[in-house]
Amino acid sequence: MLSADDWGAVWLTLKLASTVTVLLLLLGTPVAWWLARTHSRARSVIGAIVALPLVLPPSVLGFYLLVAMGPNGPLGQLTQWLGLGLLPFTFPGLVIGSLLYSMPFVIQPLQNAFEAIGPRPLEVAATLRASPLDTFFSVVLPLARPGFITAATLGFAHTVGEFGVVMMIGGNIPQQTRVVSVQIYGHVEAIAYAQAHWLSGGMLVISFIALLLLYRFNPSRRAL
Repeated sequence: MLSADDWGAVWLTLKLASTVTVLLLLLGTPVAWWLARTHSRARSVIGAIVALPLVLPPSVLGFYLLVAMGPNGPLGQLTQWLGLGLLPFTFPGLVIGSLLYSMPFVIQPLQNAFEAIGPRPLEVAATLRASPLDTFFSVVLPLARPGFITAATLGFAHTVGEFGVVMMIGGNIPQQTRVVSVQIYGHVEAIAYAQAHWLSGGMLVISFIALLLLYRFNPSRRAL
């Protein structure tokens, strides 16, 4: 069965995934909207940056984040100047690393949803003298709801399953940075396969339920 350390890792993982999903939806929505609507030459560059974690090894991303957030890195010097200390091997450091690593799994579904709306609903709203902000909240968001469901589900599930980035940035500190994937790795190293089976099975069930709900209740996914 699961020990207190195992439950602590489960709770920390769910806390991390929830925090990252909410932040990515808040921060990624304007980015996805801009990518879907802009004709700027910078669109391809920003799109490539957003998609970079899909092809970049997690250890590479984790290494450069560790350097950037270290005492001599630009982000580390900024956080020290602000009196926040250093971010590596802390929960906020895990959040930043997970934000970057899970970024394409949230922004790309949102961008696809915004592009699928097309210009017609926006033109109709403009003829009714709706402001851009009112158009976005009253027209765009309801039409893009399936994209938000997909983005939230994939972002949450991907963050739950992270290993390389969180290991590089957070290490293995109980109750602070030891997430489920790191806990499973520790059990395997200790040849404690029974505990590894319990945690791995739990992650498998959570991932399957998340995708099942996505395909069951997301109309756009059902149509595929």
